[in-house]
Amino acid sequence: MRQRKCSGSVRPGPVVTVLRHEIARPFALEPLPRRCYGGFRATVRPHGPMLENNTMRRPTIFPSPQRAFFLLLPLLGMNWATPGPGLSAADRPNILLIVTDDQGYWDLGVTGNSDIETPNMDSLARDGVQFRRFYVAPVCAPTRAGIQTGRYYLRTGLYNTRFGGDTMGKDEITVAQLLKKAGYATGLFGKWHLGRYCGYHPNQRGFDEFLGHYHGHIERYSFPDQIYHNDQPVEARGYVTDLFTNAAVDFIRTPRDNPFFCMLAYNAPHSPWLLDTSHFGQPEGDKLLKKYLDKGLEMREARIYALVDRVDQNLGRLFAFLKESGKEENTVVLFMSDNGGVSKHFKAGLKGNKASSYEGGVRSPLFVRWPGKFPAGGVVEGQASHVDLLPTFCELAGAERPADRKLDGKSLVPLLRAGKGATHHPYVYHTWDRYFPNPDRRWSVSDQRWKLVGLFGDRVQPDPSKWMLYDLQNDPGEEKNLAKQHPDKVAELRAEFVRWFNEVTDGVTYAPIPIPVGNPEAPVVEIQASWGQCEGPNVNYTFDGYDWDTIDGWKQPGEKVVWNLDVLAAGQYEVTVTYGCAPSGMGGRFCVRAGEDASLTAEVKPTSNPEVFERFTLGTLRLPAGKARLTVEALDVKGSELMRLNRVWLRKTDVPSE
Repeated sequence: MRQRKCSGSVRPGPVVTVLRHEIARPFALEPLPRRCYGGFRATVRPHGPMLENNTMRRPTIFPSPQRAFFLLLPLLGMNWATPGPGLSAADRPNILLIVTDDQGYWDLGVTGNSDIETPNMDSLARDGVQFRRFYVAPVCAPTRAGIQTGRYYLRTGLYNTRFGGDTMGKDEITVAQLLKKAGYATGLFGKWHLGRYCGYHPNQRGFDEFLGHYHGHIERYSFPDQIYHNDQPVEARGYVTDLFTNAAVDFIRTPRDNPFFCMLAYNAPHSPWLLDTSHFGQPEGDKLLKKYLDKGLEMREARIYALVDRVDQNLGRLFAFLKESGKEENTVVLFMSDNGGVSKHFKAGLKGNKASSYEGGVRSPLFVRWPGKFPAGGVVEGQASHVDLLPTFCELAGAERPADRKLDGKSLVPLLRAGKGATHHPYVYHTWDRYFPNPDRRWSVSDQRWKLVGLFGDRVQPDPSKWMLYDLQNDPGEEKNLAKQHPDKVAELRAEFVRWFNEVTDGVTYAPIPIPVGNPEAPVVEIQASWGQCEGPNVNYTFDGYDWDTIDGWKQPGEKVVWNLDVLAAGQYEVTVTYGCAPSGMGGRFCVRAGEDASLTAEVKPTSNPEVFERFTLGTLRLPAGKARLTVEALDVKGSELMRLNRVWLRKTDVPSE
């Protein structure tokens, strides 16, 4: 696990260092009381059939038969505030932000793709304002942090999409908090990916209502089992794109006197590329897939296109509901993707895909519609960014912006009202390195015409002579490197990128947060494999969809995995582990300890096979309050491998009775 700090200036090659600073917060927000749950599961089932207008009644929650008990959900209190300065309640529109996951700029009919069918996305573009050069981060969690905060993700402490680096700092103020304080009802439906532990959940970051998932992706699209409703793990019946749309419709339909902010963050078309697989939905999924196979697409591409198509169908009924309910006229609807695309069948002449700093990795569609207020058919040529959304929403809502921190975004409202604009940001910046922010390996910076790119793999020494300069005005496909012809422009753009990088990383620590345990609102904490640090020559981490990740390969005594904890309350904690072990050829003994004095020893018990994980409760440990290291260590190994450790669960057993 890498933990670095950034401070000072960047030089080519060496790793930068950082110091964390606490930010004073004179901008007061209302407290957000919210219970956090862990280790219990309930089931979401539709209450009644689909209605005539393609909407669904509000889902109800039932206990899952697999769980021993069920915790009632807290009632959501509406914290209505007064309208923002200068705006009456009638002047403030509803805001509906739609974000897809891994959809490319080119995965739409309106951007020139003749094979994909996206009539509802295309109609939104025609009826609203299009942005030709709207930029997002190369990958998803950084974009989501920028949307929520109006700040480039490196300012927020987030630096990864896994390994605990996908947690947005608790000091950050979100757009949901700002709009909630201004009197908006707030809801998020779909992907969060900005924190999975108590204190970092959507309901604790300003959202009144949440149905979705914390991870970067989920493994099941039909009958999904990695989703949560207001911090409570649930299981659901149906197809996930439909479920998130149903939840958004239900939230919008709820009678209220105040406006709403609804973020509908689909997990499609992120992998795994799954269509309906249930007994009643599979025929429709197969039909959709066949449509694109018949157009000559390869299976991978056909699946991605079909997933986008399925989102578009849901947007059709969502837009119809807005119109039928009379909310369309006073609702600003925005559509975008969270990073560059993963499809490759058609790329509109752009270079690169998701995770790249080329245009194909960072350019997103942005369509914005407000009937009668923003001109239909408007086109903005000026380069804009995902960090612009928070100030845009604050201006629309009359919400106060935090004055105690640097915001990188600029409101898009003037461009939207004009329906045009040749310039917006003088520079837009991109950088992405999974393990630690790096100013030399994967980065780019652009002005309105020129773009400088540096892309170097981990095994290649960064070399300024291989930087690439492109004239986006005449070469949007980034085909002709003009760095040697324009050395002054190269120097200008590199200096600007370094200035920006030093600023946004100054004073920020990049490391997984210590996992909070002992919160009375979250007596059970699930500790996942990806947050641990492996120590030993053989033990390693295997990624396979978050909830199925493992620590495996243990072959020698002393090999271990360590997690950093923040024990909020001293007490007795029951320890449960989940692992797989073959009946033969594996096994041995291991210990679990926290600190020097508290430890448990256990014999590995066989499961059906190493890929079948079972839970085993080992006993209790007494943990003192404060920072601690939780360690699982091999004591002896009887076969080729000790076990495949999936998760550790800590449950505080001495919880005060209410």
